[in-house]
Amino acid sequence: MPGFEIFGEEEKKEILEVLDTGVLFRYEFPEQRKGVYKVKEFEEKFANFCGTGFGQAVTSGTAALKVALTAMGVGPGDEVITQGFTFVATWEAILEVGAIPVFTEVDATMNMDPEDLKKKITDKTACIIPVHMLGAQAKVEEIVAIATEKNIPVLEDTAQAAGGHIRGKYLGTFGRCGTFSFDSVKTMTTGEGGMIITDDEELWRTMSEYQDHGHDHKVNPGARGGEGRRFIGSNYRMMELQGAIGIAQLAKLKSMIVAQKITKNRLLEAISEIPGSAPRELVDPEGDTATFCCFSLRDQEHCSRVNEMLRAEGCGAINFAENSWHFYPAWEHLLAGSTPVKSGWPFAEPGGKRRVVYDKEVLPQSADIIGRTLVYPVPIKMDSQRLDDMCAALRKAKTL
Repeated sequence: MPGFEIFGEEEKKEILEVLDTGVLFRYEFPEQRKGVYKVKEFEEKFANFCGTGFGQAVTSGTAALKVALTAMGVGPGDEVITQGFTFVATWEAILEVGAIPVFTEVDATMNMDPEDLKKKITDKTACIIPVHMLGAQAKVEEIVAIATEKNIPVLEDTAQAAGGHIRGKYLGTFGRCGTFSFDSVKTMTTGEGGMIITDDEELWRTMSEYQDHGHDHKVNPGARGGEGRRFIGSNYRMMELQGAIGIAQLAKLKSMIVAQKITKNRLLEAISEIPGSAPRELVDPEGDTATFCCFSLRDQEHCSRVNEMLRAEGCGAINFAENSWHFYPAWEHLLAGSTPVKSGWPFAEPGGKRRVVYDKEVLPQSADIIGRTLVYPVPIKMDSQRLDDMCAALRKAKTL
């Protein structure tokens, strides 16, 4: 991670084909573009790669979540369950459509705990969003089974795990739909951009229309400006340049994951020498994208001592208990109900009555797991000396 490490002639070729047409907009101008529709091609190739029927490209992974939730009919009065360890975009999108985020614990996979999920379902639960965090799979088969029994749709947030799978079935295809991010630090990147995949044609058509101001696209599916609009929409359209980069990056995705796995395995060998350490639990090691290398220590005190030594060696790891972007207790704006909207929406109704109040202490299991876990991002291209230095530093930690 990230994919810009291997930008090359392939990306340049795809971009130049767009520039030669002079058309950066994904729709219209059929004569000028001479058959070049990069976003549409990217959608089709990405859906085919994942083994699903339809792809809808959008401007970001955040937009993908909002478009998917809206197309699924989620809104005010609904609750959406997700996990307390995720990027803020997951729950921001839930709030943006007017629903209330409900948070579960994570387990040793560092993803949604299915047992805690069962406790959080109510008659207001309209959707469940497991997140395949840090490149590895949630227990999505168990989660889908629980959701199916309750007739609740599952939306997979696969922002950090493009190319991951469970026994050959790609992440994002287990639920009703799956969302992806291709931002600047993702393994596969278009700078900014996102994708939603689904086998549900009607859901795809609703997403397609909503992300383009409600245009029905009936004159030429995949084009724009049909005969009418079924509903209001917004603008989350991907640009042709992003689609062009996406095509080239998708062709490299499998090789990128292979490179990351080689580096991750070297790190895990060194980590295994630290007494009391354990690698993150993986649902299917073969299907891991190896975007991150995660390992837990005996307790938070042990974790702090190990990381202090690693930092002294210039090889400090991430402890997400200290990170303000990804873990529930550090989301001060969520906990405080902070918003620029005068009425207090989405945390309060007009008039000031709070819709929801979050308690910092409600996820103790997650706090324990995250607090004693260290994480290294795994690049696609790792300098051999840097990797040797990291492994040497990790082996020194076995004395702590």
